[in-house]
Amino acid sequence: MRLIFAGTPDFARVALQRLIDAGFDIALVMTQPDRPAGRGMKLQASPVKQLALDQGIAVSQPRGLRLDGRYADDAAMAADAIAAARADVMVVAAYGLILPRWVLDAPRLGCLNIHASLLPRWRGAAPIHRAIEAGDAQTGVTIMQMDEGLDTGDMLLREAESIRSDDTTGSLHDRLAMLGGRLIVEALELAACGGLHREPQPADGVTYASKIDKAEAAIDWTLSAQAIERRVRAFDPFPGASTVQGNETIKVWAAVPVKGVGAPGEVLAADASGVVVGCGAGALRLTQMQRAGGKRLGAADFLRGFPLAAGQRLGDVA
Repeated sequence: MRLIFAGTPDFARVALQRLIDAGFDIALVMTQPDRPAGRGMKLQASPVKQLALDQGIAVSQPRGLRLDGRYADDAAMAADAIAAARADVMVVAAYGLILPRWVLDAPRLGCLNIHASLLPRWRGAAPIHRAIEAGDAQTGVTIMQMDEGLDTGDMLLREAESIRSDDTTGSLHDRLAMLGGRLIVEALELAACGGLHREPQPADGVTYASKIDKAEAAIDWTLSAQAIERRVRAFDPFPGASTVQGNETIKVWAAVPVKGVGAPGEVLAADASGVVVGCGAGALRLTQMQRAGGKRLGAADFLRGFPLAAGQRLGDVA
């Protein structure tokens, strides 16, 4: 089976590697244009592009795919590359561009998407973050036949994955990336022998995972300790939950709900075991923190360089 692969971040790179290892003929890789990154803001290729180049696979990086849009020239070049690939199917994983109808219809078997949730729950851009933030007990991966809607296509394969009490977006991402790679190989093998069956998504249970905004990183201490703790894990590694003390920004990377009563943002205790902070309901013990420009540190090491004491306030709390 001859493939086009469209994806950009590490989640997609894992799937591309699994397809390569399984021996599929990948005629073309499509990925986002190189972006400035790092302290020097030098242009950096996506993880998917880096793997494709290492494997000698042709790469296309259009800025857009609408033939009548702002990047029509890019779209036209992509159309030529897609036509030349003569692919049976396109596999899509966290690509980052909306696929118009002409792309969806180009491969003989259409476009299959690897989506990191159990659809129809958490359609959209940030399903892993939102599942942890919401306190879901499980999530998973859905292989979906793409249509023009936002993750609304028919389901082809689904498999659940439990969300552990200590899961961050980083740890859960890695397990779902491996699961997605395994499922897409299985789906393509079934498609090759006509054994892949489509199931429409149910109308009930639809939720949307909106893109993570950096503004969400600021901890709202009026929320419950449990809600804040979930956000800490959901926003690790990006954008990182943060609070302020005076003019300093403090990122919080690990926290545990504990018993305690205090005003939201009030430091109730601070010692080597952690910094206990009052919340809208309960309290939260902060056990791993980071100052701007510093490293992630356990509470004892953090407090040696940034002392905190009971009675101080964290956050922009009136």
